[in-house]
Amino acid sequence: MDRIDRKILAELQSDGRLSLTDLADRVGLSLSPCHRRVRALEESGVISGYRAHIQPERLGLTFFAIVFVTLKEGDRQAVAAFESAVQQVKNVTLAQRLFGDPDYILHVITEDLEAFQRLYDEQLSGMPGVRRLTSTLVMKTVVKDGPMPV
Repeated sequence: MDRIDRKILAELQSDGRLSLTDLADRVGLSLSPCHRRVRALEESGVISGYRAHIQPERLGLTFFAIVFVTLKEGDRQAVAAFESAVQQVKNVTLAQRLFGDPDYILHVITEDLEAFQRLYDEQLSGMPGVRRLTSTLVMKTVVKDGPMPV
């Protein structure tokens, strides 16, 4: 990956809907080489897809929480069962396995505190292998979907 590939990535992170013509102009290439580079970045998996950024508040999703999960057991079967289950919870926008204690961190979004409480009681606490859930509320988002440092 060279300086031009990094420029392409920076531009696409800023605006994923750029036409190839505009992208080529911004990075100083003609259309064909720019297209080849974008295709190579996609095929190599550096660019894994394109998507729309949605404002959750516009959908009535205004309550953000972070949930820390500690499992009862850490064996392969328990981990797989939990990870499979958490992928099915639509209000979990990010789930990461951690070293140490707790085992996982979940970013959760709901309409309000009442909806979060229902989700916590009806889905999160009943996931396979869960020993303990601890949650904290997000006061303010300072950096959201920041670009990768290319």
